[in-house]
Amino acid sequence: MRSPRTPARAVLTALALLALGACATGPALEDRGRVTAAPGDSRSLTIGSAGFTESDLLAQLYARLLDDAGYRTSLLTVANRELYEPALETGRIDVVPEYAATFADWLNARTHGAAAAPVGSPDLGATMKALRALAAPRGLTVLAPGRAVDQNAFAVTAGYARRHRLRTLGDLGAAGLPVRLAAGDECVRRPYCAPGLRKVYGIDITGIDPKGVGTTQAKRAVQQGRDQMVLTTTTDATLDSFGLVLLADDKRLQNADYVVPVVNRARAGGARVAKALGRLGAVLTTADLAAMNRQVDGARRLPAEVARAYLKDKRLLK
Repeated sequence: MRSPRTPARAVLTALALLALGACATGPALEDRGRVTAAPGDSRSLTIGSAGFTESDLLAQLYARLLDDAGYRTSLLTVANRELYEPALETGRIDVVPEYAATFADWLNARTHGAAAAPVGSPDLGATMKALRALAAPRGLTVLAPGRAVDQNAFAVTAGYARRHRLRTLGDLGAAGLPVRLAAGDECVRRPYCAPGLRKVYGIDITGIDPKGVGTTQAKRAVQQGRDQMVLTTTTDATLDSFGLVLLADDKRLQNADYVVPVVNRARAGGARVAKALGRLGAVLTTADLAAMNRQVDGARRLPAEVARAYLKDKRLLK
């Protein structure tokens, strides 16, 4: 459901990777031994970013921590997962920030076809097990998930929540209120959106206002009372400016999209990389990530500056 921006540098990088043959479906036959070889520990690592604010921030956080651990790092932006994931397999990119359930379903579709049943679920343990099973044959290692999660989420105005005593989606269902939902067109059929809100929570979704996921137009429609709820994400940095608050997903409708580092096993699969990045996972929360997004998107600070300040504040740099 994310709609990352595609900066010019990302397009150029994507074209370069395509020219290098990054569209391969996995390690070449002569390289298959690397999949089961001992994890590598290259001194120079390339960190990939998907080209939207949150991915840029996570890539910068990873790079600073790995620099501090003695690695030489560089950053590469490729906004298209169809290009950066094969580049990760071949070692042109060594580390990327990903989202557990989304990446599991993407790899599953790539492995078993677009019609394959989803393997991502609200259960983090089951999702990680499926993700690692899909990643390992491709020479990828999925490190431990952290505390931060970027899931689809639903927001209402603070005033609406106060009037109806709403803190959770369960409260909204129990209230029996008619709800017009600002979201993307696909919300009509996606199980985590309108169908799930009706089935799991009993929410009376009267219609979908097709204004997109977390767009300014969608939030403004809720702010002005034309719609009652908007589909956005848990790390949305602009909710406060529209007077909106999230309703908790108390019955776990949404998938376990926890932030996870994914690495090329042959180049960055060793314990030192896992230890360096694990320090961030133990500290970084969903609220922290939203706050950093806000600094970049709202205050127009550079991702590198925001990332460094966060790591120093949390005493994660030497």
